[in-house]
Amino acid sequence: MNDQTTSRRTALKVFGAAGAAAVFPNLGNAVGMLAQAPSDADIFNFALNLESLETEYYLRGAFGKGMDAADAGRNPGPVRGGKLVPWQNADLRYFMEEVAMNELRHVRFYRKTLGSRAVSRPEMDLTGGFAAAAKAAGLGDNFDPFASEMNFFLGGMLMEDVGVTAYNGAVPLIRNKKYQQAASGILAVEAYHMGMARSTLYRMGSEAREAANAISNARDTLDGPKDVDQGISVGGKANIVPSDADGIAFTRTPQQVLNIVYLTPRKGVTSGGIFPKGLNGAIRRT
Repeated sequence: MNDQTTSRRTALKVFGAAGAAAVFPNLGNAVGMLAQAPSDADIFNFALNLESLETEYYLRGAFGKGMDAADAGRNPGPVRGGKLVPWQNADLRYFMEEVAMNELRHVRFYRKTLGSRAVSRPEMDLTGGFAAAAKAAGLGDNFDPFASEMNFFLGGMLMEDVGVTAYNGAVPLIRNKKYQQAASGILAVEAYHMGMARSTLYRMGSEAREAANAISNARDTLDGPKDVDQGISVGGKANIVPSDADGIAFTRTPQQVLNIVYLTPRKGVTSGGIFPKGLNGAIRRT
C-alpha cells in the first residue's frame, strides 16, 4: 500500500463522509469520495482564504493598514472595517505585530506555491461579521474587535482557534508530502498563536474569561450537534489547550469551519457572516 492511499484513507476518517459529501454532493459512495477528494490546490486555496482573513484582521489592528495589493490576488474583494487598536500595553501590541507578520507570510507562501491557481482575497466584512458573531455569543449588539486590546484578542480567538482545528483536519488529506509538512508547520504556528492569545485572555480576568467562553459556546452551536469546543476556563481553572482525554487537539471539517465563519448551522450555504459573498475556490459550501 502506498503512502498516498494511506493518507487518503486517514483523511476520510478525519473529515468524515458527511464532510466529503458536502463538498462533492454527486459522489455515490466511500470509494468515490476517496477517489475524488479535494486536490492539494483546493485545500491550499481554502487555507489561503482563511489566512487572508487573519492577515487583514491582524495587520489592521496591529499596524492600522491591511495587506498590499500584491498580496491580495488578481481580483480581490473589498474589506470593510478594521482599524488600529488603541494600544495601552506595548507587549500586547508586539505580540500581535508578530502574529500579523506570521499570517502575512502564510498568505505569501500559499500564493507562491499555488502560482496562477491561487484564488484572490474574498470580500470580507470585519465590522458586521464580527459584530454578528459577538451578538450570537451574547456579547451585545455593537461589539467592535478593534475597540480595545481585550476585544482584539477575543476576535483573534474567534477565528484562529477555528483555524487550528481546520488545519488539524486538513493535513492528513494533503497528498504531496512536502506540502503536508508545510501545512503541519503552519498548524504549529497557529497553535502557538492561540496558546498565547488564550493565556493572555485568561490573565485579563473574569470579564475576558466569560467572553471567551461565550465565544466557544457560540461556535459549538454552529459547527454541529457534538460539543467539542472548549473555552479558556473550565471548572474555574485555566484551559489554555483545548484537547481530548488523550491531550490531542480536535479537528473540524471544512464544512464545520464554514458554518462558523458564515455564522449559520445550516447545510448548503455558500456565503454569510464575515464573508458576504463566500470563500473563493472549490471548497465554499457548508
